[in-house]
Order: sequence, then structure tokens, then C-alpha cells
Amino acid sequence: MAVQTRARTRYPFDRYLNARSATFPDFSPDDRFVSFISDITGVPQLWQVPVEGGWPEQLTFAADRVMSGHYAHEEPLIVFGMDAGGNEREQLYTLRGGAVRDLAVDPAVMHMTAAISWDDTRVAFSDNRRRPASFDVYIRDIDGSNEECVYEQDGSNFVSDWSRDGRYLLIYRLAGSRDSELYLLDLQSGEATHLTPHRGLVIYGSARFAPDGQSIYLVTDADSEFLRAARLDLRTRQITFLTPDEHDIESVALSPDGSSLALIRNLDGYSQLAVRPVDDAGERAAPDVPPGVIAQPVWSRDGSRVAFTFTGPADNPNIWIWDLGRNETWQATFTTQGGIPRESFVTPETVSFPSFDGLEVPAFLYVPPGVESPPVVINVHGGPESQATPMYSPVVQYFVNRGYAVLVPNVRGSTGYGRTYTHLDDVEKRMDAVADLKAAVEWLRRSGRVDGEKIAIMGGSYGGFMVLAALTTYPDLWAAGVDIVGIANFETFLRNTSAYRRHWRIPEYGDPDRDADLFRRISPIHHTDRIEAPLMVIHGDNDPRVPLSEAEQMVEALRGRGHPVDLMRFPDEGHGVIKLKNKLVAYPAIGAFLDRYLGGEE
Repeated sequence: MAVQTRARTRYPFDRYLNARSATFPDFSPDDRFVSFISDITGVPQLWQVPVEGGWPEQLTFAADRVMSGHYAHEEPLIVFGMDAGGNEREQLYTLRGGAVRDLAVDPAVMHMTAAISWDDTRVAFSDNRRRPASFDVYIRDIDGSNEECVYEQDGSNFVSDWSRDGRYLLIYRLAGSRDSELYLLDLQSGEATHLTPHRGLVIYGSARFAPDGQSIYLVTDADSEFLRAARLDLRTRQITFLTPDEHDIESVALSPDGSSLALIRNLDGYSQLAVRPVDDAGERAAPDVPPGVIAQPVWSRDGSRVAFTFTGPADNPNIWIWDLGRNETWQATFTTQGGIPRESFVTPETVSFPSFDGLEVPAFLYVPPGVESPPVVINVHGGPESQATPMYSPVVQYFVNRGYAVLVPNVRGSTGYGRTYTHLDDVEKRMDAVADLKAAVEWLRRSGRVDGEKIAIMGGSYGGFMVLAALTTYPDLWAAGVDIVGIANFETFLRNTSAYRRHWRIPEYGDPDRDADLFRRISPIHHTDRIEAPLMVIHGDNDPRVPLSEAEQMVEALRGRGHPVDLMRFPDEGHGVIKLKNKLVAYPAIGAFLDRYLGGEE
């Protein structure tokens, strides 16, 4: 058991999990309110709050989570999306004056990316009713009546924006998790023009029409190491870069008059929000925002303010406002932190460690104050094309409060550190990322700051695969493992995952036919006899991404040889544990499991 050198207050798990979030802001047409999605009631629903801040008003009251929500341009109406039981099959609805109406509802179909016409009469969206593996584009009257399929193509085709004159849709086609295309769809002629022909893997995202319809603004890593803000001229197809090739620009938002861009820059996991004129390189950063992570910038209708989501190590997600005229920022929502004092949360150290080939792997290290040689949890993010950032994590903060150190690495394959770094784990290089986890353990042991014999590994989704791969590849390093909705077998995963996701994942993981031998070599299910550490597995019955069968086959294999393994299933969850009632079961169980095998505090 870790030795305490000074007294500290310990908080129960439910206090951390009772922290709430507010995300995805949008201004009302009159700019008086900001809508947002919050789990204040335990399940994410739509709310709104006055721009100046104040007591929020709940707008939806469903049993399942709201996944998206946007105001119309002039009408007091919101288009929102909601799934059932975590199955990710989003259905579309409208909300006006408290009344909810069906817009695009078919429980067997997934709907995505609704865009409202500028005259507020129609909605453009994608769904996969024709073929599970493909998304076509439809336009429906906003009252849910007349509908037309305007773009039918195999593949994943989504609506990025609608031109102000109503004539064009900007279509975003996702070819892979790091590869996309843009098409200009003429609704009069039905002709679709390919705007971004390219070779290799290139991202084109956050695309929006300029008010005059002659150009679009976007982020792209075309001919670049990092994502950059850019303008694409629709007549010449020429791209003009607006930011240097130094750091990822994660998103851009164009002001309503088309004069300015709000952009979010990724600085080694921390965010910077800035505004700049579209025709000038000068920028100004949002003032008085604590260090942390910023997302989802959106302009007020009059262009005087930008709303955004902010979260940091000691700050659960909330909506903030930046008034550009006064150059002031303020927090508009104040979701609870579960009654835990802000000063009790630990800010991580930004660290790096060398891997087997000399690559420096960045990470965030949370150290419990006043604890000598604490046990460690290595928490591996999913994706894999994602990035661990210093955002609020109730699970991480709980373990730190309990006396665990937590290392959150961005192993090779993570985003945020350039194109080259992101592709260092593709296909045949998959196990190099697992070797980074071995290097993390070796670095922790050399540091002399932790108990090097009490190290657990935990992760969800692709991070769950990393857990299983680490346990099978380096079995003597781990005291315990926690796999949350993880991949056990790449062959069965790619065969059973939702059809529309399969082709997204092939550029990253490999082709089931071409790379079948590789999949058999690296899939943990074929090496369960090597696992020495006890394992806990958590999965939702409705998971459309990593099916429940991945958990079942791993548990069956381990139980078959009498190995200690705990399985926790949730019949009303999908990819992850979303509902509060289930979090209050799952995460205390994880805590008890780790305490049992790492000697944590009772």
C-alpha cells in the first residue's frame, strides 16, 4: 500500500462521477441564449442559458442521450439528434416552443450531419437506409414532410454546409479515418464536382462556404505535416494556406459576415483559441482562459461573440463566451464538480520518454501529492488516431486522489504531433505502438518516483486493444489490466463492426484479406495463454463499433484456462459507458479491482 506523507481528503467515486459537463454550444437566432448539451440529469439532453450566464433551462426530457443540436438561422427552432441505448443510430427531431416532432426517424437507420437551409425551410442530412455501408444525402422539409434523395453514392457522404443562396451543398466524403474529400453538389443540375482530388491520405475538414459562395474555408493537411487553416477558391480550385505548417489547427469557424476566422490551435495537447481576419495574418488570442482544451467554436449571429467549450485538468467541460468588442471572456455555464474543491484536482506534468527506436513519446503524468512510490495506472487513449489531452477526467482524478499515479501517453499513431507521427503505427507497424507502452514502464521505473512493480494498464476501444496487446506481448510488466470495449481479434472486429465503419478503418488497421496473416499474429485473442495479470472487461450490448463478441471471446478464452477475469456487461449501453447509473456501477468496480491487485487504499 502507498505510504502517505501528509493528510489529504479522499472523495468517493460517485462524487467524481457526479461532475457534469456542458458542450456543443450554439447561439439562438436573437443571440440572447446559447444552447448546449449537458448530462446535468445524468443523460445528455439539450439545455439553454442566457449569454451573460445564469440559471439554465432544460429543453429536452428524453430517456436516451441527445447527440447533436443546432438552432435554425432565423426561426426559434432547433434540429437535434438522439440515439437509443447507445446504439449510435441517431434519429433527427425538431424542437419548437417545447414541442418535439419527428424529422427523420427510422430506428434501423443512422442519420448524420444535418444542415439547415438559410431560409429555414429545409434540412439536408445523410443516412444509410439504402445500404448499411453507405450514406446518401437527402433533403426534407423542416416539418418532416416532402423528401428527396439528392446525392446517392456508395461510401460515406455527409453534409458539411449549405450555400446561402440555397443552390449548393458541400459534401464531405470520408474515405478513411485520416482521408477525406470535398464535393460541390449543384441542387439545380444534380451535378457533383470533385473539389479535392489527391493521392495518399489527406484531411479536408471544418469546411464552410464564404457568404458570397465563391470560396470555402477549411482545415487540411494537404502538402503539409500539420493541419492548417486554408481557403479554397471554387473557381480555380486553388488552396491558399492561412496558417504556418507548425501546429495542428483543429477547427475553424467562419464569422457570419465572412470577415474573420475563429481557429483552435493544438500546442502539445493544450489549446489556443484565436480570431483573425480572413485576409490578414494578424491574430489575437482569447484572453483569460485557463490552460486546457478548447473545442466547438461558434459565432453569434451578429459576429460580436464566440462561444466555445472549455475543459482543463481542474475544470469539467463548460460553455464560455468571448466578447470580441470588449475583449473579455466569461464562463456561461457552471456544471457541478460533484462538491469537490477545485484545488484538490491535480494538474499533470507534460513529460516524454524514449522508446525502443529513440522516438520521444509525449505523455501527461499525474502524481498524487504527498504519496511516496505510488502504484501506477497507465491509461491508453482510443482512436488510435486521437490524442490524450489535459482535459477534465473524473476517472483519472479519482485514481490520483486514491493515491495512484496516472500516466497518459500519446504513443506513436496519436494525432497532434504531425502527419509523420500519426502514421508510425499503420498496419504492419501496429506493434511498435505497443512497444511504446513497454518503454513507458521502463521510464517509470527509472524515474524512482513510483512503485515499478505495481503498474496496471487501462484503456477503452482501441485503447482496450492496447491493453490486451500489452498483456499478451509483455506479460511480466503488469499487475492488472482493464479493457473497456476493446478489440480482441482484428479479423472478427472488421467482420462484425458496423458496415459503414469498415472501410474507414482499413487504411489504419489493414485489409482483412490482404493482411489476414498480420491480424492473426497481432490479435490478442491468439495469445491469451501468455496473459499473467488479472483482467477486467467492460462492454455494452449495443456497441456498433466494437461488438460485444470481442469481449465474449476474450473472457471465454481466459475462463477456459482458469485465469482471473471479470466481465461486466451493460444491456443499455453501446460503445462505452455513457449513462450515469451505469458509470456509478462500472467505475467503482474498476477501482475495487485495481485496489485488489495493486494494493490501493481501502
